[in-house]
Amino acid sequence: MPHHSQKTQTDSMAGSLSRELIVEAALAQIDAVGPQGLSMRSLGPDLGVEPMSLYRYVNGKEDLLEGVVTLLMGNLTTSLDDELAEHWQGFLQTLAHHVRRIAIDHPRAFPLVATRHPAAPWLRPPLRSVEVVEAFLSALIGFGFTDEQAVDVYRSFTSFLLGNLLLEAAVRGADTGPVSEPLDEGGADIPERDGLMDLGDAPQVLRLRDLLSDDRSDDEFEASLESLLDRLGSTLSQ
Repeated sequence: MPHHSQKTQTDSMAGSLSRELIVEAALAQIDAVGPQGLSMRSLGPDLGVEPMSLYRYVNGKEDLLEGVVTLLMGNLTTSLDDELAEHWQGFLQTLAHHVRRIAIDHPRAFPLVATRHPAAPWLRPPLRSVEVVEAFLSALIGFGFTDEQAVDVYRSFTSFLLGNLLLEAAVRGADTGPVSEPLDEGGADIPERDGLMDLGDAPQVLRLRDLLSDDRSDDEFEASLESLLDRLGSTLSQ
């Protein structure tokens, strides 16, 4: 009889599962132990179900991580201050503060934002949220930037932002090393395959692939270093 009661309870929990609930539980687990400790096997008991039940809603760990990043970044572009977003400087300033808030609130999950998206591993610097890259490029082009200028700003802005915030997240307990491989733990046939998504909903990212994938890290490092030295020299001479 106790066995029957336990099975009924488990079935009830499984019946209340949803992708949203699983992703929220995954983020909570990452907040507690970091992405290295996340697995379908460990997530099942947290939700009171057998791990195999999760595969009805997520496609494995890679897909689960996509869901977490989508949850973290989902409201980013829509929550920008309308008044500030009338100008490109205000857009970048507001965006930076929103991303920093994510790093402060979820330091152990934040390094996921700076990992490569499965559909666009060529993005430089890598940003796992293609949706944010698409909104970023579209906004700058809408402000009158050329394709080349928009991509240059993406590179400079993202390098600055991720570099600073990954350090800030590390101070708050994040492990900034790469997530262990293999990421995928299953192959469930589900409607939402975020881990395998194409770029059909990101036309600007797809159109600007050549510019976004060009490796200019040496030149960008030297330019950033020179700019820093100039700023320090100006400060010291005052």
